[in-house]
Amino acid sequence: MTVPKTGPTVLHTTVTDPLARPLLDELTHEYRTRYQRPVDLSLEYPADAFTPSRGGAFVLLLEDGEPVAGGAYRRHDAATAELKRIWTHSAHRRRGLARRVLTVLEREAAARGYTRIYLKTGPRQPEAKGLYLAAGYRPLFDPTAAPESIGPLPFEKHLENPRP
Repeated sequence: MTVPKTGPTVLHTTVTDPLARPLLDELTHEYRTRYQRPVDLSLEYPADAFTPSRGGAFVLLLEDGEPVAGGAYRRHDAATAELKRIWTHSAHRRRGLARRVLTVLEREAAARGYTRIYLKTGPRQPEAKGLYLAAGYRPLFDPTAAPESIGPLPFEKHLENPRP
């Protein structure tokens, strides 16, 4: 008899956790390749912006102890969490893992009292644009315009069940 696999486990951790390094390195490489410019995620925001004490979170999905996907949010304003660094390892794509990360982050943000999620994705990331549209995010740009003419593509979603 085989035991059905339950799927990846969620680990709440930090951007500086060594387990996060392979995903963040691959994300950095992807950004450099798609946008043909230097990228250093460590300079974008301080690592503690994604910690609970600063109103943020950083999660990894692990399979057999290895990271397969991850993402974070930081405090944008008192009511809004801003999603960052949602990423699936290239060997594990097309399995719904980014959607699972998104769901975990949305639930956690709502439990912390946030009522809105905000994010920006790049114009050369059609997979991300598709994910956010499919997950009910509202584009804050003209979706019929050429993405390159817009620059970063902003989205928002109001959370349905914020805690009082």
